[in-house]
Amino acid sequence: MKKELLFLNPIFKEMVWGGERLREFDYPLPSEHVGECWGISAHPHGDCTIREGFCEGKRLSEVWREYPMLFGGYESEEYPLLVKIIDAKSDLSIQVHPDDAYARVHESGSLGKTECWYIMDCREDTSLVIGHNARSREEMEEMIDGRRWEEFLREVPVHKGDFIQIDPGTVHTIKGGMVIFETQQSSDITYRLYDYDRRVQGQLRKLHLKQSKDVITVPSRDASKSVRSTLGMSPNRLNEMVSNQYYTVWKLDVEEEFSFEQRYPFMNMSVLEGEGRISGREIRKGDNFIIPAAYGRVELQGRMLLIASIAN
Repeated sequence: MKKELLFLNPIFKEMVWGGERLREFDYPLPSEHVGECWGISAHPHGDCTIREGFCEGKRLSEVWREYPMLFGGYESEEYPLLVKIIDAKSDLSIQVHPDDAYARVHESGSLGKTECWYIMDCREDTSLVIGHNARSREEMEEMIDGRRWEEFLREVPVHKGDFIQIDPGTVHTIKGGMVIFETQQSSDITYRLYDYDRRVQGQLRKLHLKQSKDVITVPSRDASKSVRSTLGMSPNRLNEMVSNQYYTVWKLDVEEEFSFEQRYPFMNMSVLEGEGRISGREIRKGDNFIIPAAYGRVELQGRMLLIASIAN
C-alpha cells in the first residue's frame, strides 16, 4: 500500500462567473460555466473519489478514515487541505473568509479559510483586489454602508506566475480572464461583500454584510507582502512559495529528471503543465494525486510544471 500513489477524480463546480477553459486540461466539463475544479478534496461539498488501485471508487474521506497509515497518522478528523483550479471568465464577487475561531462559532464548527493562489494565466495589465484602504473599523463600515467601493477596495497589479497569500480577513476577488491554482484549508466558507448588483435568474445574489464586517482585518496587510513573483525560480527543485501553520506549498519545474525523498505524512501534487512520469508511471497536465507516507524516493522525468503541498 505504501508505494501506491492516490490519483483522484476531479469534481467540477458550475458558477455564474465560470467558463470552459478547464477543457484545456482534457477535463469532461458538464457545461460552459464551470468555475472550479476540485482536484484533491475530501470536503462534504466535493469529496473526490480514488481513480484506480486498491482504493478505487472510495471517497477520499473514506480512505482518510480507513487507512490512516497512508497519511502518516496525521492528527485531524478531516483531510486538512483542498486544492482546486479556478477559471474566472468574469469577475468573482468581492469577498472575505473567516478564521478558524470565527467559523467554529458561527459556521457549525467549520474550519476557517486560509488560502493561496498561483496565477497560471491572466490578461496583460490586470490586477486583483487584495485588501482595502480603510484606516479604522469605523471608516470601513462607513465606506461599505455608503457603497464607496472604488475608494474602499485596493487593487494590486499582478502577472502570470505570481503567487499570492490570502489570510482570513483579507478582502479580495479574482478578475475575469484569470486561471488560478489554489491551495487552501478544507473549507467552503465565503462571505460575499459586494457582487456588482449582478443578477442570477433575475435575483440579486445573497450578501453577507454582517459577517464580512465582523471578520475583515483593519488595517489591511501591506500589499507588497502578499504578492511575489515565481519567475526565475530554479528548475528541478522544490521551490517553497509559502509555509504557515496550515500548509507549505512548492513550485516545481521538472526539466528532464528530478528526484526527492518524500519525508512528510503525505504530499499533494498537481500537474499544471506538460507531461512525464513519476516512478515510472505516466502523468500529464490535469492529474492530481497524493504521495502517501513512507513512499520513499520520488523519481520524476519529463517536462512538467507541478505544485506540491503538505499540511503543517
